[in-house]
Amino acid sequence: MILNQIDKELWKMAEESDGILKEIYDRIDHVALLNSNRILSAFIENRVSYTDFSDINGYGNYDAGRDKLEKIFATVLGCEDALVRPQIMSGTNALYLTFSALLKHGDTMISLTGTPYDSLQELIGLCGDSSQSLKAYGVKYEQIDLVDNEFDEAAIIERLQKKDVRLVEIQRSRGYSSRASLKISRIEHLIKEIRKVNDEVIIMVDNCYGELVEDREPGHVGADVVVGSLMKNLGGGIASTGGYVAGRADLIQMVAERLTAPGIGKEQGANFNLNNSFFKGIFMAPSAVASAMKTAVFAAYMLEKLGYKNVSPKYDELRTDIIQTVELGSEENLVRFTQGIQEASPIDSFVRVLPASMPGYPFDEVMACGAFTQGSTIELSADAPVIPPYTLYMQGGLSLQYGKLSILLALTKIR
Repeated sequence: MILNQIDKELWKMAEESDGILKEIYDRIDHVALLNSNRILSAFIENRVSYTDFSDINGYGNYDAGRDKLEKIFATVLGCEDALVRPQIMSGTNALYLTFSALLKHGDTMISLTGTPYDSLQELIGLCGDSSQSLKAYGVKYEQIDLVDNEFDEAAIIERLQKKDVRLVEIQRSRGYSSRASLKISRIEHLIKEIRKVNDEVIIMVDNCYGELVEDREPGHVGADVVVGSLMKNLGGGIASTGGYVAGRADLIQMVAERLTAPGIGKEQGANFNLNNSFFKGIFMAPSAVASAMKTAVFAAYMLEKLGYKNVSPKYDELRTDIIQTVELGSEENLVRFTQGIQEASPIDSFVRVLPASMPGYPFDEVMACGAFTQGSTIELSADAPVIPPYTLYMQGGLSLQYGKLSILLALTKIR
């Protein structure tokens, strides 16, 4: 029994936290209600029917369910159109698909949030020697770093006034960095300022980990393209694969033609009998995201009470994604914490987490993810590069109750 393994003092602290965190939990539930209203209204408006769950195989022609699903995603994300497909296997895949569709030889892209997430660096060509990177195809890359967790607005505006940039990319979540994740209000302000000097550049937002955390999405505030994975927030812990690209209709058509072929675009693509789980996933997503956020708030509270200083976000800070970080101070603590998360997982609880290399990452990693869907980060997971200052990145949690048990066992391990 997990309860029997948890330190009694930690359990008492957890019980006391319920009253202290109630107001924060209530705020999270209110946002979930607003997002649920938008999603349910989109289901009703699009007249979703049981017949929309039909398995359409082969070429995937005439899939009314797929078309309705993509209209729902577009509405939820504040966009004109969307591409939601099981053929998109991950967030990284969705990002590469989008970049390679919208950027041609000689085009320039700029990251407005500094160095991108680790798994994107080889994709762009910042490291490695892949013949399929953007750099290998003649795409020029620049970046403008954040300054004190804020956009370097002056540098961005000065650069974009030249009007020779095809696409700018904003990574909403922190990735493996110490910076804060970016709230929708900050993205909205920057987009307005960009549009004052350049109305042609494509503004793309990597929305991974951020969907439904706030009551607006990047599409609602002017982003041209929004990209993410169904194994994160919008899959609701139900979708077993898939990714999405949403945005302006003309840009989504370009991405669709890159996925299938020119002249085919969105018209084909078998659903592999996954329509039901995709519909159910986005329907349940507000609840799943709310649970993940409450789990993160609880973890932050416990870590702060135990004296850990570099906890981000703090338990009472407003959040814009589901990621929680803490500097654990040593490799031993990092390994023990992730082992605790794995041991309290419903799947592969018997697996012992140890540092190891992982494809797409430059350092050895520890990764705990005893999930029903391999690699699903809306289900509770914890991972980190095994390098000083030994910062842990935790995300997900399909219920606060399961999240509490896992976190308390992990904390017991490092105590």
